[in-house]
Amino acid sequence: MLSEITLQIMLFYALSGFFAGLIGGTVGLSGGVIIVPILHYLFIKQGFSPMLLMQIAVTTSLATIMITSLSATYVHHQKKAVLWPTVYRLVPGLLIGACLGAILADLVSSDVLRIAFGLFEILVAIQIWLDFKPKPHAVLPGTPGLLGAGTGIGLLSTLMGIGGGSLTVPFMLWCNVNIRNAVAVSSACGFPIAVAATVALIIAGWNEQDIPAHSFGYLYWPAALIISTVTLFSAPLGARLTHYLPIRTLKRVFAIVLVIVGIRMLMS
Repeated sequence: MLSEITLQIMLFYALSGFFAGLIGGTVGLSGGVIIVPILHYLFIKQGFSPMLLMQIAVTTSLATIMITSLSATYVHHQKKAVLWPTVYRLVPGLLIGACLGAILADLVSSDVLRIAFGLFEILVAIQIWLDFKPKPHAVLPGTPGLLGAGTGIGLLSTLMGIGGGSLTVPFMLWCNVNIRNAVAVSSACGFPIAVAATVALIIAGWNEQDIPAHSFGYLYWPAALIISTVTLFSAPLGARLTHYLPIRTLKRVFAIVLVIVGIRMLMS
């Protein structure tokens, strides 16, 4: 048994993975908006250093996205929905942005990341409640434009511990890409973001003095392993439930939950 992990903590890890996958499958958001605040709370209970709480939570969340992104991308690829040429042109910027985001996450305090995440949660909640979708005003930009967009998406996604769906999908829609393809591209883009950011944050946190046991840099692998495993099963379930649940009502309820979570993160 891992010394810092009680059976209760392991259960909470599993539940966070279950709900992250379920919400991601039904609402279409990155599981990071669920996983990061739950990990922040659990890591406090486990006695992790207050100075590193958000760095460890964000890195661990990103590590789980590697697995779920691959799973989702495979499904979208089978349906021929992934615009691979667009993904390939976005990847260099995503990698640059993820590395820059990791450097910035290592430099700023845990409290700054916590406040930024709380504000981000509230903004996402507003977007969900209003069901805001940008009107298409453009076509996909050239390589320099996609490099810049990818860099911004990668940087912000890394700082928030998400796969980038909340940013990539609106950008794709603004570029007049069909919603089905936009979601597929977003899923594919989540993998390079997660890999680059996780590796960079492992390196950045490697020599930190207060890193908990069973960690690789800022990555707390027991939580990542449990959450990833459960999410693999719950995400497909969420996708199937979209055909039976009142999704508009579910989104409204989820938006309220995100506001509450965001406010709690701001006040922690």
